[in-house]
Amino acid sequence: MDTFINKTVLIFFTALGIMLGAALVGALGAVLVREPPVGTMLKLAKEIKIWAIVAAIGGTFSTFEVLESGLFQGEVRAVIKQLIYITSALAGTQSGYYLLLALSGEGQ
Repeated sequence: MDTFINKTVLIFFTALGIMLGAALVGALGAVLVREPPVGTMLKLAKEIKIWAIVAAIGGTFSTFEVLESGLFQGEVRAVIKQLIYITSALAGTQSGYYLLLALSGEGQ
């Protein structure tokens, strides 16, 4: 069953996982090509944020459709839900970024 709370938590952790996975695997790639892994990891983390948010909420078209119907057809609840989903994804990406900063030792 896909309740609102369940979906919000799933979106948060999906965004978090995308951030951590992309940055850590990218750092592994940096090691293979003899680049500095920590710098590459943090650079990737900054660059991947928006894509992690989009992927976590399941793409952009459905979100825009819900926002459009909510704004122009008066479905305020749907708009609020979508904004909470986006906020949850944003919180997941920021949490991942802060974890990576702490992991790298630059978040002191």
